[in-house]
Amino acid sequence: MLPAIYDYWLNAYEHGESWAVSCRFLNLFQYITFRAVSAGLLAFILSLLIGPRVIRRLISLKVNQPIRTAAEVHKLAELQGGKIGTPTMGGVLILGTVLISTLICARPLNPFVAVCACTMAACGLLGLCDDYKKVKEKKSDGISSRQKLMWQLVIALIAASFIFFKPEISGFEATDAAIKSGEAGFCLGKNNPIGIGAVCFPLFKIPLVDLHWMVIPFFALIIVGCSNAVNLTDGLDGLATGCTISSALAYSLLAYLAGHHFMAVEYLVIPHNIYIGELAVFLMALVGAAFGFLWFNCHPAKMFMGDTGSLAIGGALGTAAICTKQELLLVIIGGIFVMEAMSVILQVGSFKLRKKRIFKMSPIHHHFELLGWHENQVIIRFWILSIMFALFGLAILKIL
Repeated sequence: MLPAIYDYWLNAYEHGESWAVSCRFLNLFQYITFRAVSAGLLAFILSLLIGPRVIRRLISLKVNQPIRTAAEVHKLAELQGGKIGTPTMGGVLILGTVLISTLICARPLNPFVAVCACTMAACGLLGLCDDYKKVKEKKSDGISSRQKLMWQLVIALIAASFIFFKPEISGFEATDAAIKSGEAGFCLGKNNPIGIGAVCFPLFKIPLVDLHWMVIPFFALIIVGCSNAVNLTDGLDGLATGCTISSALAYSLLAYLAGHHFMAVEYLVIPHNIYIGELAVFLMALVGAAFGFLWFNCHPAKMFMGDTGSLAIGGALGTAAICTKQELLLVIIGGIFVMEAMSVILQVGSFKLRKKRIFKMSPIHHHFELLGWHENQVIIRFWILSIMFALFGLAILKIL
């Protein structure tokens, strides 16, 4: 909406219409920084306004989060017994406010914005189905792991294929002159166009490897992995939400820098694409929505995001990392999500191979709970680590 208003105003201003001259403040709507901040604030305000109604509606529908029994989780059931009756599916609040804010403040047909928003919505819908089955059957198990993974792969492969074949992103079907000038596709440094299959890392000023079409399954793996990692992190009040804020903020800044020729090409030497800056608006909408959701999700939580929110957020962050050509940096910026996922992999692997557990319980936030840390201690300390990971990820952009 705001970009459309700007385009309409600019056309009138260039034709000398009097109303356009007196409304020169509309020139603000062209700037990504203004629209990104506006998207964040709008998503936050909408969350605060709509949140109480969403909670009441979820309670009236009796969509309470199924809590695992003592037989399943032993001592942890005592620690989480107070959460019984808390409504789930709160991720609809995050999804709704992000999409509304993006439609108002961003250019929704921008390929980077479109693929991230659609991936988020599709993953959110999958999560909603999973949450609904849990609530309906009053069990902590929803859609089977195999079915969920299959649908995640379908969504991720569609998103990855779109990124690979879209000319504005990949540079395919664009002229050599357009690619070299940065008008289509990515470039890395002066007059150095790179393919969408190139895998980059800030410490290296040339691509590590070019996977060509094999990058499609690689992208799909990132989206599925990130989606599940955020899902595993969502086990304590506000934990995943707070980590989402720091990660989305970092990638919002990366998208903004990557969209500006001087900062990306001349100074930082990171992948540059003239269309990518618009993604910062979407990511800031996610930041604002996460802040607004945290208002109700902080301990003691009034609602949980459920798979509706966690799968959607993970899908959006994974796709954003791919779009900015900073896929590997997600391991650092999303360090908490990686810790959570790796703790589960190591725990399962160790038990199957050695019949021994590494942690008292996985994901790792439950391990610290069982060590005697209060829930708030675990949450805040993980938030601190998440901020440190994000700052470190940004800091290495300009080391060499």
